[in-house]
Amino acid sequence: MSGRVRRLLVAAGGLLCAALCNAAPDFATELASDDARYVADWVLSAADHEGRPFAVVDKKAARIYVFDPAGHLIGASSVLLGAGLGDLSVPDVASRKIGSLSVAERTTPAGRFDSVPGRNDKGEAIVWVDYDAAVAIHRLRPSPAAERRALRLESPYADDKRISFGCIVVPVAFYDSIVAPTLGRQRGVVYVLPETEPVRAMFDAVASDFRAE
Repeated sequence: MSGRVRRLLVAAGGLLCAALCNAAPDFATELASDDARYVADWVLSAADHEGRPFAVVDKKAARIYVFDPAGHLIGASSVLLGAGLGDLSVPDVASRKIGSLSVAERTTPAGRFDSVPGRNDKGEAIVWVDYDAAVAIHRLRPSPAAERRALRLESPYADDKRISFGCIVVPVAFYDSIVAPTLGRQRGVVYVLPETEPVRAMFDAVASDFRAE
C-alpha cells in the first residue's frame, strides 16, 4: 500500500469518526486563542495527525498545547521561542555556529512538522520538530543569568519569551510530565502557528498539499 493511499485511508477513518463521534478538541479550562482552537479543530476534523499525539504552538501567545490522539488536552505551558520574528528558517541554519546567528535569523519556523523523539549532541532527550533547521522541543537549560530565561517563562507577556535560537523551550517539569510521555515516546505532529500571515492561509496550504499527494 502506497504512502498516499495509507494517508487517505487514515484521513477517511478520522473524518468518519469525527462525524459519528462529533470529535472536537478539548482545551479544558485553557483560555486558548481563536487561532489555536481553529487549528486543533482542523487537525481532528481532517485526521491530519493520523492517530498520533500532537501539539499546537501558538507563537503569538508563546504557549504550547499538547493533545492525545483523541484531541484531549494533556497539558499546556508557556514557552520560550526564537528571538527573531518570522516564520521561516534561514537555509543554512543547521550548519552554522549558534554564535554566528543574528537576532533576525533566530526564528522558530511555522508549519506542520512530523515530530520525532531524539537526542541532541550532548545526549539530552529532546523532540525534533524540524531536524533540518535544528529546531526541537526541549527542557529549559542553564543559561547566562542576564537572559533570565526562567523568569521569562513565568512572565505574562509573550514578548518577554523571545530569547531562544529557534527551539521551543519548556519548563523542566512540563517536559518530564507532559512532553516526554507523549511526543517523547513516539512520532507525533507539531503545528507551529505563523505570526507573519493569517493562520487560516497557512492551513489552507497544508490542506492543498495533502490533497495533491
